[in-house]
Amino acid sequence: MLELLLCSTLTILPDFLFRRFVQDKRLGREINLFTVWYELRWGITLCLILTISLITTVFYFHPSTKSASSVFRTVTILPETNGRVAETFVEINQRVQEGQPLFRLDSTAQEAAVETTKRKIAEIDAAMVTAKSQLAESEGRIVQARGALEQANDELARRTEVQERSPGSIAEAEVERMRVQVQTAQGALDAALASRDTVVAQMEFQLPAEKASAEAALHEAKVALNKTMVVAGTHGMLQQFALRPGDIVNPMLRPAGILVPDRSAVFLMAGFGQIESQVIKEGMIGEVTCMAMPWQIVPTVVSEVQPVIASGQVKPTDTLIDVQQMGRPGSITVIMEPLYTGQLDSLPQGGNCIANLYTNNHEALQDPDIGFWHSLGLHAIDTVGLVHAIILRLQALVIPFQALVFGGH
Repeated sequence: MLELLLCSTLTILPDFLFRRFVQDKRLGREINLFTVWYELRWGITLCLILTISLITTVFYFHPSTKSASSVFRTVTILPETNGRVAETFVEINQRVQEGQPLFRLDSTAQEAAVETTKRKIAEIDAAMVTAKSQLAESEGRIVQARGALEQANDELARRTEVQERSPGSIAEAEVERMRVQVQTAQGALDAALASRDTVVAQMEFQLPAEKASAEAALHEAKVALNKTMVVAGTHGMLQQFALRPGDIVNPMLRPAGILVPDRSAVFLMAGFGQIESQVIKEGMIGEVTCMAMPWQIVPTVVSEVQPVIASGQVKPTDTLIDVQQMGRPGSITVIMEPLYTGQLDSLPQGGNCIANLYTNNHEALQDPDIGFWHSLGLHAIDTVGLVHAIILRLQALVIPFQALVFGGH
């Protein structure tokens, strides 16, 4: 409407003034409802052409959208294991700090597992003490076996020497019996040495390995016990937290609530049409007006332009994708930040806004080689941005009335 009124003052109004004061045609007689098209056909035709051209120029070089929001992220509160709630420490809409306990699951099984592994470590320590006693016993047996072996060897050597000096004085069976006794004593010594090696291997390898496994199991049991205590992962506001002792929480089916982290940076995410992708650049100046901040115009700057369009994304599935299903054009996602710090701090997270972006050809106009008509066109493009600025201010003016009066809210 504003573009039509502006164009009509440059086309229809001069045509009417020419008919009225040059051709002396009066309004209501020669110019009436039935002859207005014939009498003012040049002005009306030029007005339509100029209006369409102006609207196209304004909306292309100075994009506008009503899809601008103060986006924010949420953190789902989920335990890492299933369980029944034993105790809660916070309430809904409570501000929490990072690491603050939120609720605790029933930990009877986990506590029993911790106690069991502790008892297993105690058993291994006791086995280590027993192994030391067995090692001392083995050492004693080795001394005993060596003494018996030396005694048997001495007896065998004595009888062999006597037999050599006086053959027949000692029976051959007696000498053979001593040889068997020596072999028996040697076997006893070997068995004692093997027994000692077994005890040493048990002390140096088996029991330490079992203790390390038990300590690892204890650590695992403590980790499982710690998982029953659910804490806040970041600072923020707790929302939709309605757990009570006795409730069952399942990380796959039933979350415990939502944590809205504190706002680290204030920015708006806006979606513009694909046809304006060649115009929207980082660093562009814009303006926004929000429903939660009526009658306020906030200057912004484009900090980032998303290089991809969400409607074209392909995800791995078991069926081929028909490209016609992507026929609906997506939007260019733009991140807009306030030009001055603190201007959007009062905007609630998730608030909706209307956003304008303005093309600026100041640098191009500084080129000394620019032509006259090119310069005139760039000046015209920058100038018609005023139309969009006026429209945004009119929208900001009527938003409260549309929402409260005409919207029925």
